[in-house]
Amino acid sequence: MPDHDPSCEQRFASLYREHYRSVWAYAVRRIDTHADAADVVADVFTIAWRRLPEVPDPPADLLWLYGVARRVVAGKRRSARRLRDLIARLQVAAVPASVSTGDQLTDRLLDAIARLRPAEREAIALVHWEQLSHDEAARVLGCSSNAVAIRVHRARSRLRQSLAEPGPARPDRHEQHAGTMVPESSHATEG
Repeated sequence: MPDHDPSCEQRFASLYREHYRSVWAYAVRRIDTHADAADVVADVFTIAWRRLPEVPDPPADLLWLYGVARRVVAGKRRSARRLRDLIARLQVAAVPASVSTGDQLTDRLLDAIARLRPAEREAIALVHWEQLSHDEAARVLGCSSNAVAIRVHRARSRLRQSLAEPGPARPDRHEQHAGTMVPESSHATEG
């Protein structure tokens, strides 16, 4: 943690003012609730304060913050997954169904994105949502620019394939795993 040096405080205040909205948008796009997104943003800037001497100068500072946010989001997802798994094992409550937007195509797209491999999902999110170049996304992900290009290409191919499939979106793995917790549709036919 930096000393209470006025120059450190000014640098942090500038970093916060400059990049708060970008980090917030990054978190909101990856976390289910605004409260959890706010926690991610708070954690990111807490880490930035503690590691202020390690934060690179602009424009690399935003990429550094995205890298921190990526790790914080991954930790939150792991925690959420462990909690969901515990609840499923104890059969205390059913896994909540995904929230429907009311737009079938949007729901299918969100479902297809959720089914992407994590590395592909993050690469395509950085390139399309955060509008980073492949080089910038590679710095955030800690891989080569070529690896990002491959991940984005694969993600696009998988999304095109998923959206070309007829019918409703497939249930997520929690609904498949929960089996008895998800009631069958009254429209199901016996075969």
